[in-house]
Amino acid sequence: MKFFSLLSLILIITLSSCTTVRVASDYDKQANFDSYRSFAFYKPGIDKAEINDLDKKRILRAIESDMKAKGFAKSSDPDMLVSIFTKTRENVNVYNNNWNWGWGWGPGWGYGWGWNPWFWGANNNTVSRVTEGTLYIDLIDASKKELIWQGMGTSALTKNVDKKQEKMNEIVSAILKKYPPLANK
Repeated sequence: MKFFSLLSLILIITLSSCTTVRVASDYDKQANFDSYRSFAFYKPGIDKAEINDLDKKRILRAIESDMKAKGFAKSSDPDMLVSIFTKTRENVNVYNNNWNWGWGWGPGWGYGWGWNPWFWGANNNTVSRVTEGTLYIDLIDASKKELIWQGMGTSALTKNVDKKQEKMNEIVSAILKKYPPLANK
């Protein structure tokens, strides 16, 4: 029963960390977001992003798809430039499972109901490592070259090549739900 409860807890934590994207955004309150109708990628900014070229392509495909779904046109003479940058970090979680409750016997305790570190064994620790990535999407006024909106999404990353585009789509979609900012009020 204890093993089943521990396994259930680990499964719930793993599944919730895999599907959750924490999102935040900020914007220039003076910007007129209704005036932006077209976009292009800001190559100098994208080139600086510290991520491999395959993942850059995945992110840019997801952004382009979401922007077009919002009614924006990709253009060589855009109103708005799109740039990205990324950060990653590894989270190490240690779950200490040494506390046991149940019926048993231990030194100095006699027998009966209570806490007993010797009853089911000690050092039942579980360690999990999760790489978490943060994607920033910057929207820049093309004529003024000023940042007008920034969205940020943080989520656990996958190493499964077949799932990477799906994960990038999920992260980008969660971030761009915050744009334009007036639609969220």
